[in-house]
Amino acid sequence: MDYDTLKTAQDDVIRDGAGFEAYRQPGDLIDAGHPEIVAYATRIAGEGCDKERALRLYYAVRDDLRYDPYNTPMKREAYRASATLASGHGYCVNKAGLMAAVCRAVGIPARVGYADVRNHMTTKRLAELMGSDVFYYHGYTDVWLEGRWVKATPAFNRELTEKFGLKPLDWDAVGDSIYHPFDLSGRRHMEYLAYRGVFADIPFDEIRGAFRHYYPRMTRAQEEMPLGGDFGAEGAAEAKST
Repeated sequence: MDYDTLKTAQDDVIRDGAGFEAYRQPGDLIDAGHPEIVAYATRIAGEGCDKERALRLYYAVRDDLRYDPYNTPMKREAYRASATLASGHGYCVNKAGLMAAVCRAVGIPARVGYADVRNHMTTKRLAELMGSDVFYYHGYTDVWLEGRWVKATPAFNRELTEKFGLKPLDWDAVGDSIYHPFDLSGRRHMEYLAYRGVFADIPFDEIRGAFRHYYPRMTRAQEEMPLGGDFGAEGAAEAKST
């Protein structure tokens, strides 16, 4: 597959042909009907309108689960929302899947979308493993609120952003929650380059193929076992040295 041909300038291209009802239902990886997902989502969301409940879910997924790009093995079962919740960590792709799952579990339609971003604030180790500063298939969640899709990106937990000197990515359930272009010191942080479309479920095979193509060294390692390491500690150490 030529993964470069799958790029698009639009953020709302439905790549899998799903109808709206699919965004309410459990999927294979967005397993919104799993008992642990339902229990967690129900407890966190509480009462109120969809916006109020979606906000509680966003901040829980953002901060309850540590951002970790190293320790999700490149295996389908590791990308299930229930597995991400159980592990207590994840990165943008599987945390976005979890956000979609908990929204659906309480009756809020949600789907996942992907973008290519240039991340100017990574760590030396991760950059060397990837061989690039472009994060292909960066994951976010589209949440259906008051008749329109609103983006939510619950990837970086607050503790991590403090270690890196970044602005925490807040959300008001009205505007899109996408990464800031600059950090707290005015340095370049995140630059959106292209979109990859939206899906009812995590397109694991496509993402794995793209990672094999763009990040062959790192993906080969993650298909065998988690890479290990503490991304937050790396970022805090490098921030102190600058």
